[in-house]
Amino acid sequence: MRTVRQLLEAKSTSIRTIPPDAPVLDALRTMAEHGIGAVLVMDGPALVGILSERDYARKVVLHGRTSADTPVRDIMSADVVTTAPNDSVDRCMQLMTDRRIRHLPVLENGDVVGVISIGDLVKAVIEDQQQELDQLQRYIAS
Repeated sequence: MRTVRQLLEAKSTSIRTIPPDAPVLDALRTMAEHGIGAVLVMDGPALVGILSERDYARKVVLHGRTSADTPVRDIMSADVVTTAPNDSVDRCMQLMTDRRIRHLPVLENGDVVGVISIGDLVKAVIEDQQQELDQLQRYIAS
């Protein structure tokens, strides 16, 4: 099974961040521009939260707030679940399932080195299963 490090090596290295005092509208624009479902909330080099589309839907829209006037810090998820580069895809899938989250920041020595999504994990599992099927078919054919 692959590791988080292997997943990160295969995808874009850019990490989208926003400061905690920025308006939610800026975070939404960043997500829309880059086709992503969450941004990391960084106070300088420190990861202080994560803001997802789900946070927006549940904490702005449903509470009658406005995106332009609400700071990111008011709606971000501050209890950020993270993973490490050496963790396995299986462990990350279990973590995401148990915590009902779709994005995992990857920390190495306290520094953010990437973000993986549930989509990244599903893609990896499908690729691994296809590789295993191909190997079994070659074995059977030989």
